[in-house]
Amino acid sequence: MDLAELARSDCTLPSVKATSKKQVLQEIAHKASEIHGLHCGTIVNGLVAREKLGSTAMGDGVAIPHARIDGLDKIIGLFARLEKPVDFEAADSQGVDLIFTLLAPEAAGANHLRALAKVSRLMRDEQFRAKLRGSDNAESLHALLTEHQASRAA
Repeated sequence: MDLAELARSDCTLPSVKATSKKQVLQEIAHKASEIHGLHCGTIVNGLVAREKLGSTAMGDGVAIPHARIDGLDKIIGLFARLEKPVDFEAADSQGVDLIFTLLAPEAAGANHLRALAKVSRLMRDEQFRAKLRGSDNAESLHALLTEHQASRAA
């Protein structure tokens, strides 16, 4: 599973202005709706329902919100960098400013888990997170996401 396939370049939000977790999820859902033709409310509801089970923040300013969405035929990803960290109820109590969202078909099964694991491994890299935080446009963020994976595969 290639990150370039999961999160196309137009699925990168380089400078999200949000002040709450819910607002972040709404912004991401709006973008997914716009690009992939999905119903925005369905996405928001799926992401919020998942967050009610437990925060998807993994620490170090990173969150990986995810949901299964009826009507999807493949897993899609969206990356967002926030202008200011927001409270995502992370175990380390740090605000979140790097968010990689995964939306999966209802029947994604193990592929959904593999995608989550891939993104989680990528976002654990401290130097990589610093590069993402230092990048200021969608193209450079997307290049970092896809090049980092390619360089690790080599």
